[in-house]
Amino acid sequence: MSMYSSEIRAKDITNKLMVTEGKKINLQKLSPEYDFSINEKKAEYVLNQNLKKRMSDLQYRLYAERKKALLIVFQGIDTSGKDSTIRHVISAFNPQSCTVKAFKEPTTEDLSHDFLWRIHKSAPAKGEIVIFNRSHYEDIIQPRVHKTIHKPIWSQRYEHINAFEKCLSDSNIKIIKFFLHISKEEQRKRLEERLNDPSKHWKVSERDMEDRKFWSSYTVAYQDIIKRCSNTWAPWYIIPANKKWFRNLAVGLIIVDTIERMKPKFPKPAINLSKIVIDN
Repeated sequence: MSMYSSEIRAKDITNKLMVTEGKKINLQKLSPEYDFSINEKKAEYVLNQNLKKRMSDLQYRLYAERKKALLIVFQGIDTSGKDSTIRHVISAFNPQSCTVKAFKEPTTEDLSHDFLWRIHKSAPAKGEIVIFNRSHYEDIIQPRVHKTIHKPIWSQRYEHINAFEKCLSDSNIKIIKFFLHISKEEQRKRLEERLNDPSKHWKVSERDMEDRKFWSSYTVAYQDIIKRCSNTWAPWYIIPANKKWFRNLAVGLIIVDTIERMKPKFPKPAINLSKIVIDN
């Protein structure tokens, strides 16, 4: 998939947005408005007419082959669009072999185990695609920002997460991680939209408003996570997400590119089909 049109080159976008291992990240210098000068209507056409069909076909091959799996992680500050991206892009997948798992605050049972316990049991089986709406990275971000766990504990978790993701990768689970990058001003607009739209009132919480006061702390925490946990086997992609249409396009392109590189193939039939006769 080198090109979908003269304006949209998938490889250019995936290579530009992927964070190379050990690269220092400064989110303040990365524009959340960046859109590769792509036309919005063209982007929506490519997503809806090309990418979603290709995603569906590749998922079918992955499911039929049952040798590999895909784990997609979405992270981002409040209102960055995790739910919306899943609704508009991931809907291309058949739910028969695709699951979305949202990780909220750990339960009492979760806290009685190691922090990766609830994560590991949600990892995809062979042939499956699993989407994490928030993830194991919350177990670094929240304790670090709100100082609920001492630094020696949460700082060990970078190494634990890298080892965990490498274990999954060695088990033929491909991992891609999306950080949806929005500006503080864009977040303010989206919070105002929720307050002004009765259909979105259910999304409003006091915690969202309080967390906004920690914007700088969240930014530093995410920068550190992306730098320390972007590896060849589980890369981070920083998605400019102020423009929802570009966010959706970029995520779709990267997912398609990732599964194509996994090269799923239909398995050979277990029987000799030439000898099969269908009765009248």
